[in-house]
Amino acid sequence: MIRRSMNADDFRRIALSLEGASESAHMGHPDFRANGRIFATIHHDQKSGMVKLTPEQQQHFVRENPEIFVPENGAWGRAGCTKVILRPADEDILGEALTLAWQNSARFERTAKAALPRRKK
Repeated sequence: MIRRSMNADDFRRIALSLEGASESAHMGHPDFRANGRIFATIHHDQKSGMVKLTPEQQQHFVRENPEIFVPENGAWGRAGCTKVILRPADEDILGEALTLAWQNSARFERTAKAALPRRKK
């Protein structure tokens, strides 16, 4: 079986296939949101993107696939924002990373709602 390289259109297709995901724009490039939170972006170069992983998830992806995943620069990278180099990626690994980033945005929303004070009736 011949493996096909991923591109920005593939990234977009997979991200938008996730339940409740929508495309918007942030700082002049496409972003993907769930529960009002960005979980992924496509970089300006259209050759790479970003997925918002936990630092632990990021370490796993970088260790297992260093040709595809690299921490973003600075504090964003230390917080789990992970660059995805699209050309060497395949559908399975890209789908796994995007799904985790999407799940993380859903988890954050549930946690934030649970922390809100209850209104008295």
